[in-house]
Amino acid sequence: MVQRLTYRKRHSYATKSNQTRVLKTPGGRLIYQTAKKRASGPKCPVTGKRIHGIPHLRPAEYKRSRLSRNRRTVNRAYGGVLSGSAVRERIIRAFLVEEQKIVKKVLKVQKSKEKQTARS
Repeated sequence: MVQRLTYRKRHSYATKSNQTRVLKTPGGRLIYQTAKKRASGPKCPVTGKRIHGIPHLRPAEYKRSRLSRNRRTVNRAYGGVLSGSAVRERIIRAFLVEEQKIVKKVLKVQKSKEKQTARS
């Protein structure tokens, strides 16, 4: 006959937060071992992609004492917060905005020179 198992904690419903696995003890008894929830890992808020190089852990596990800094982040600007493609996009956008400002300034100078030559 199969051995019956009871939960070891007071939470008695088979919910997502109360998942268990059956474990056989050295004494031959079967017991429930509470399983942790699977972690989805950090996602980029801009693109929605997973961030590479950072382990998939539950939110509390990312705290300072439980995970060293080099495992919490990636070594680049916005490392561990934005995905690489989002950072690249930001850098390119900033560069193009600056280029556009320079072009505007050059066009303004040329226009003022044309006015000067037209007057004289």
